[in-house]
Amino acid sequence: MTKYVFVTGGVVSSIGKGVMAASLGMLLEARGFKIAIMKLDPYINVDPGTMNPFEHGEVFVTDDGAETDLDLGHYERFTTCTLSQKSNATTGGIYNAVIQKERRGEYLGKTVQVIPHITDEIKSRIRSLTADQEEEVDIVIIEIGGTVGDIESLPFLEALRQFRLEIGPPNCCFCHVTLVPYIEAAGELKTKPTQHSVRSLRDIGIQPNVIVCRTGTQTLSDNERHKIAMFCDVMDDAIISAEDTSPFYAIPLNFKNQKLDETVLNLFGIDPPESDLSDWIAMVDRLNKVDKTLRIAAVGKYIDHDDAYKSINEAFDHAGIVNDCSIDLQWIDSERFEKGEDPADVLADFDGVLVGPGFGSRGIEGKIRAVQHARESKLPFFGICLGMQIACLELARNLLGLKNANSTEFDPETPDPIISLLTEQKGIKDMGGTMRLGAYRCELQENTRARAAYGKDVISERHRHRYEFNNAYLEAMQKDAGMVVSGWHPKGDHNLVEIVELADHPWFCAAQFHPEFKSTPLKPQPLFKDFVAAALAHQEARG
Repeated sequence: MTKYVFVTGGVVSSIGKGVMAASLGMLLEARGFKIAIMKLDPYINVDPGTMNPFEHGEVFVTDDGAETDLDLGHYERFTTCTLSQKSNATTGGIYNAVIQKERRGEYLGKTVQVIPHITDEIKSRIRSLTADQEEEVDIVIIEIGGTVGDIESLPFLEALRQFRLEIGPPNCCFCHVTLVPYIEAAGELKTKPTQHSVRSLRDIGIQPNVIVCRTGTQTLSDNERHKIAMFCDVMDDAIISAEDTSPFYAIPLNFKNQKLDETVLNLFGIDPPESDLSDWIAMVDRLNKVDKTLRIAAVGKYIDHDDAYKSINEAFDHAGIVNDCSIDLQWIDSERFEKGEDPADVLADFDGVLVGPGFGSRGIEGKIRAVQHARESKLPFFGICLGMQIACLELARNLLGLKNANSTEFDPETPDPIISLLTEQKGIKDMGGTMRLGAYRCELQENTRARAAYGKDVISERHRHRYEFNNAYLEAMQKDAGMVVSGWHPKGDHNLVEIVELADHPWFCAAQFHPEFKSTPLKPQPLFKDFVAAALAHQEARG
């Protein structure tokens, strides 16, 4: 029978539940188990697609087009799971489904309540995660967003309490991730917040089986471990110290050393099979041995939130590993170039420029100036999504002489709409879940950088956009601006431009899709890998 691990959090938010869940998934896969993984989020948005990156961080997109929480990015980077619409559920989505059923009369006139209707819907989502799997899933890991004690999380926790009774306690394990703060003045770690957090869980009817303690730079002593175990009714070996670990991808190895995966399997009555972490250990060793640093300028507009471009940050780390260098990625506010600062001065000490994704007109002119500098100075350039559109605008304005060229997103009345609304987007008014989302086929052209990077003719990458390159300008851009279309999405008589390049440049490549979403530390994304290699060559040429 499938086993279930539920990951909850206590004391504070952003405690690291997602990384812990992903790490456990990786460790279990290394022992040969097939896993599935899911995030339950307590906010009322149906999904994070309409949420501001300043507030929520990036929106992670799955192959089938789900706009999900960024923790799903951790799941895919650490494990071999390919996630889907079923892998993320929110309070908004749960309530929306229940209300639609009520409107259709599916509850036969009953009064619709949190218990049982909302909790039943939550349990149904959990069960549906594995319903269509080709082979039986051994262990399901489910992370519950928020913090124990929050009002928003209560229906989810109540559903888990019921679920445990329905499948039988031996098939269910609760891992509670909590903060054990270090008080400088006292010179010791304090376990009381963890005790109170566990007590809140027990008040709901849930007894954690494993407690993962975030301790900052400190490590739990045996006495502190025993104290938490005693007050929280957990075995000593089920108290896991989660101190800050560097590099980031060494975190699972820290859990492995403390036998987190063995503890969970023992709770399930499973004799732990042998584990093979050789590839992961080799990757971390390689990361630890890098002796070169590469400076990349990332020109964006959400630079004040570390998680706004989470997958891009991680994809650069992966590319750095395979190129034996560390990446010093500096996010630069594109509005600086609109306020008088010269890109040549700001970008002088960098060896590559990235213009990343985003929405809205703020900072666009600054991004165009950054692309112009990268093109004219032969500085390696990489554009992603909006970054590709910005590159096309720069070429049209400065090489075709179309000074008012723009995107209809920023100027609906532009005389030269180089970028325009996708045909299928016309007439759409709802914002949530209505963009071109998910994985699409892209056919690569021979003798291009994209083809050389991927090493194959056809790829599949994930998208999240409403606007596209306007093919009415294609001939002029190819003939007079030197633009090379190296990737197409076949769509009858209206092929979509997916990747553009410049042949007369050391490395100038931009993609309409989001390549960062499919990058992992063991399989770095090809475009990121080649961009970093080009930036290294630029660094070496500079001396």
